[in-house]
Amino acid sequence: MKSSRWAKVLRLPEVSSFGILCLVVVAFVLGNRDFLSPLNISNMLAFLPELGIIALAMTLLLTAGEFDLSVGAVFALCPVTMALLVQNAGMSFTLALLIGFLIAVAVGLINGLLVTKIGISSFLVTLSMLFVVRGVALYATQGFPLKSLEVDNAFVNLLVGNAYIGPFRIYASFWWFIAFVALAIYVLDYSKAGNWISAVGSNRDAAVARGVPADRVKIWLFVITSVAAGFAGLISALRISSASPVAGTNYELEVIAMVVVGGTALMGGRGTIFGTLVGIFMLRIIRNGIVMVGVPGLAYNIFVGAIILVMLVMHALMQRRHGRA
Repeated sequence: MKSSRWAKVLRLPEVSSFGILCLVVVAFVLGNRDFLSPLNISNMLAFLPELGIIALAMTLLLTAGEFDLSVGAVFALCPVTMALLVQNAGMSFTLALLIGFLIAVAVGLINGLLVTKIGISSFLVTLSMLFVVRGVALYATQGFPLKSLEVDNAFVNLLVGNAYIGPFRIYASFWWFIAFVALAIYVLDYSKAGNWISAVGSNRDAAVARGVPADRVKIWLFVITSVAAGFAGLISALRISSASPVAGTNYELEVIAMVVVGGTALMGGRGTIFGTLVGIFMLRIIRNGIVMVGVPGLAYNIFVGAIILVMLVMHALMQRRHGRA
């Protein structure tokens, strides 16, 4: 009984992903002893929440059988909008913050309605929205970054303030990320909404026949994913004190890679927050590690592409073997 239970666990895609993650860490430690230094770990944790928060929301959306390619553009537009409203329109930051997030809600709502009510694929809808949103950010700023964000210090400290825990410097954004992890686990694994999400991704027609509001579920997930991207963009802009119209370029592909590498099915029906965490750490570690061991940073995409291919092949072989068994 125990052996069969362990066999089922070992067949889980996220378990093999975790094994690859361990091998990657060992390789980088052997390549550079400073890889596990408090300074380097602190630097990795500082950047991790920005993509990680979006990846958690994308996990829920992918589990429902859809994805969003506009998240990288929303990542840039939200802080750009807030900065423009504060600096050029003299608006209070609180109101600018509300408008920025309302724009993210609008983008997600439009994506969701076009996908569910018009029947256009999420690939085409969100790809088009990517160009629209990115174009708005570029036009509004004439392509130049906004150098400063006039924000109350208390708010900055709430989102990106940092403090030392032992030798490690931890940003407040990391604790926000942990909160998002806990919320995502609850939603996907312990709530009725999680059952609805998985059911819609597995077989939409069957889910609807059982009374699941499939369209409403997908629309909400598009909105949540877009708002998560806007929130992550705000964290990034506050951390570097600048809002750039080109921030988040190609983030949409990197986020999807994190989710898929972790074991969430690209076609929907199965999602894993633990697997997404593995994917988030894996890509963040690879981006940092290749520089630490002396590999040019431009080679990052080669490593990411190779890891994705290896993981997809492993997942496919494991599913085929499990199917035959």
